[in-house]
Amino acid sequence: MAKKTAWEKVLAARAAKKIGVDDLINGITDDFMELHGDRAYGDDPAVYGGIGTMDNIPTTFVGIRKGANLNTNIERHFGSAEPDGYRKALRLMKQAEKFDRPIVTLINTPGAYPGVDAEYHGIGYTIAQLILQGMQLTVPYISVIVGEGGSGGALALAVGDCVWAFEDSIYSVLSPEGYATILWKDPSRMKEAASVMKLTPDELLSEGIIDRIIPEANTVDGFERFRNDLVKKIRELNALSKDDLVSKRLARYRNF
Repeated sequence: MAKKTAWEKVLAARAAKKIGVDDLINGITDDFMELHGDRAYGDDPAVYGGIGTMDNIPTTFVGIRKGANLNTNIERHFGSAEPDGYRKALRLMKQAEKFDRPIVTLINTPGAYPGVDAEYHGIGYTIAQLILQGMQLTVPYISVIVGEGGSGGALALAVGDCVWAFEDSIYSVLSPEGYATILWKDPSRMKEAASVMKLTPDELLSEGIIDRIIPEANTVDGFERFRNDLVKKIRELNALSKDDLVSKRLARYRNF
């Protein structure tokens, strides 16, 4: 099979058949329990999180998800989380630290919601807090780019001890359409933009932005493989002292 071009990777990452974050979480856990609310303002449905076990390891999962149809996409702003969603994510991650649970974040977002209300409710500050406090969590923290990983909206949940990406995913500072519009004043050059942005998993791996490319998980076998990979990595990270865990995480991001 011919290798996909950068633009084909963009289309694959955005495809409707891409596994949903909620389906993925429920496919790899035995008894997932969703948790709601940021305890301050609301409960953004774009952020899906809670607790589930993998091989008897209680784990906190936090995902940014798109909708399964037009109505749920509208409800979730097509995967663009609002401030209360990011506050919910931070609440669940701090709760995980309190109870010494590992954290897995699963990301599929074109970017944070850009609405005026989101600005008024502190979306920039909330994303910054997720990055700042995420760096200092004393429990294992694995970040996975499932589909689109766009801008600060994705980075908010992508400062784990390791960052993995599915084969059909992208991770970049903005969309190819945005890149072409800003730099060339011509959004129709989006395919050309994708080819120079180094947003594909292969390019991200070669640049050290991600640590591993993982196969798509959309079958029972795929779920099992992904689950086993996560459990193996969590056990590896749990073998480190809390001080070593945090220092290694900080060292990873200082390289950038």
